[in-house]
Amino acid sequence: MSQNIILAVDDEPFNLEILEEILEEDYQLHCVASGPECLQVVGDIKPNVILLDVSMPDMDGYEVCRRLKDDPSTADITVMFVSARGSVEERIAGYNVGAEDYIVKPFGHAELKSKLDTLFRVIENKDMLQQQIDDATETAFNAMANSSDMGNIVQYVENIGKIDDKEELALALLACLRGFGLRSCVEFRSGSSRQQYASDGPCSPMVVELFELLQNKGRLYEFAPRILVNYPRVSLIILNLPQDDPEKLGRIRDNICFLVGVTEHQLDAIITKKQLNNQRLKLRQAFSLVRSKFEDLVAVLNLSHEMNEAIFRELQDEFETRIPHMGLDEDQEIYIYKKVDDTIEKSVAREDLLHDVKRAFIEIEEDLEGMLK
Repeated sequence: MSQNIILAVDDEPFNLEILEEILEEDYQLHCVASGPECLQVVGDIKPNVILLDVSMPDMDGYEVCRRLKDDPSTADITVMFVSARGSVEERIAGYNVGAEDYIVKPFGHAELKSKLDTLFRVIENKDMLQQQIDDATETAFNAMANSSDMGNIVQYVENIGKIDDKEELALALLACLRGFGLRSCVEFRSGSSRQQYASDGPCSPMVVELFELLQNKGRLYEFAPRILVNYPRVSLIILNLPQDDPEKLGRIRDNICFLVGVTEHQLDAIITKKQLNNQRLKLRQAFSLVRSKFEDLVAVLNLSHEMNEAIFRELQDEFETRIPHMGLDEDQEIYIYKKVDDTIEKSVAREDLLHDVKRAFIEIEEDLEGMLK
């Protein structure tokens, strides 16, 4: 199975020796002793599976897996965590960072090989499926490329996924339609806002009025030599349908609904992204305000704690000066001293509460940072 390459990552040499004993005869095995070393060599080794120890110094297995999955060049590598701990929470943590399997130490030779065989079958099936998809995609695109009309549409669909501005999207649609020899106008709607764009300058007042009057006339409304396509956010008017070319006219009718449909989806994505960015900005502003208020609160608590401690220390000094001259017996003096000391200790103990408050806020801060990302 020389094609089945495994990279084992563990900071304990003994654990790597065990893996070598189990796997080196059946798999092409490479071993490294740390997370950073794994990230350094993974591009050269190109393993199919990484056996990744969870508990390692400097960089634990979860962080290594997270970095592997964040890198497009290594994101598809299958990761199996190897850990002495196998609680539900730890397994979920492994799956959350992208691992495909989890095995708990100590494990038997047969158990490890069985899991690896299963993973390699999954990888093989996935590779076969991806190859089939690639072949089918290539066949489809080759067929479309033979038609200039379909080639134009494919190019448009490929390009609009990179567009995040409404005007740029409208101009791309109009440019695509110019490739068919068509003059057209398009309207984008978002809430109460309407923007119109034309292939040959500003939209005429009549066209703007037609968009509003015909918005509820159904998906397609033809009034030769024009045709209107309506979607919830996008309406398109073609001004010069080729009435003398029935074949081309049929292709245009077939394609324009698809073009407007994909444009609608991309417009939805642009609007949603803008809304999310606005929400993220508001959340950051709220987070900054909460942080500022909390820092003020901590400052007040710190000052209050320091003032209380100073007052009690001053009271203690005064008692120590005056009590010997009050004519009290020894038990009474001890009782008073103990009461004062207990009160001071309770005041000082409030510092633990302050630490708890700080720790709770740090957790809130980390949760909010995760939401922002």
